[in-house]
This record gives sequence, C-alpha cells and structure tokens, in this order.
Amino acid sequence: MRKTKKMCYIAVLTALYVVVGAFLKFPLGLGNIQIDLGYIVYAVALCMFGIAGTFVGTVGCAIESILFSAYGFSIGWVVANLVIGIGCGIVFGKSESFVVRSLAIVAFTALGMLVAKTAIECALYSIPVAVKLPKSVAAFVADSVTMICGLALYPNAPQSPCL
Repeated sequence: MRKTKKMCYIAVLTALYVVVGAFLKFPLGLGNIQIDLGYIVYAVALCMFGIAGTFVGTVGCAIESILFSAYGFSIGWVVANLVIGIGCGIVFGKSESFVVRSLAIVAFTALGMLVAKTAIECALYSIPVAVKLPKSVAAFVADSVTMICGLALYPNAPQSPCL
C-alpha cells in the first residue's frame, strides 16, 4: 500500500507541475526566458520524495513541452531537470538544512542549465555558446530562485515517512 500511495502522490505532483508550469509563467523580458512556477512544485516533490521526486520535474517537463510548447519536445530542459532532480534528490535525502538544500539547488541548477542544457541545445541546433549562454544564465537564476521559494514553502522538512 505504501508504494501505491507514493506513486499516486508523485503522479498528482507531476500533473500539478505540468499545469502550473504551462499556465503560470511570467516573462522576464529576456527573449523566451520566463519565471516558471512549476519549479515550486518540483522543489516540494524533491523535499517529499528525494531522488524519486526527479520523476515530477523530468516527466512533467517532457509532457509540458510536448503538449504546450510552440517549439515541441525540448530534450535540453528535460536533461537539465534530470540533473537537478538527481543531484538535489540525493542531497535532500541526506540533509534537512534549508541552507544546504538551497546550495544544492543552486549548484545542480547551474550544472543542469549552464552545462547540460546549453551543451545539448548548442550541439542540436548549432547555436554558438556565446549566444546561448546568457539566456541559460538568466534561466538558471530564474529557476534557482523559484525552486528556493518552493523550498521555503516546505522548510526543513524531512522526507515524509508515511509515504
């Protein structure tokens, strides 16, 4: 029963990530860079489930990009969310400190956005790194801040033992 309950929570959070991520975005005025409030849901999922919460951001991002993106499926964003989820999930499983979790968010969002996403999109679309990197930095800052806000909604929360 416990596994079924956990799977249901993860499925509901994934659906919530898709809906919030698709409809609650605020443009920053830097090209297509937006504040995506779906990352709040992602941060909460990682707090609740650790590395299993990676499913929420990775699959949620894939579904959102397939259903709602004008550009179609975005492998760069999916891989970035995978890197963020695995890294933060491991750290969140070992530490309940808000500061440690916030630093993990910054570190793994930087790794996911600035390294993985930028490299993939530059390779796939032949975009020069000098053109792509400033937009990736803006996305990194926006997503890191949004995830830390999500973390603040669930401060110092251990992974839920009832799940």
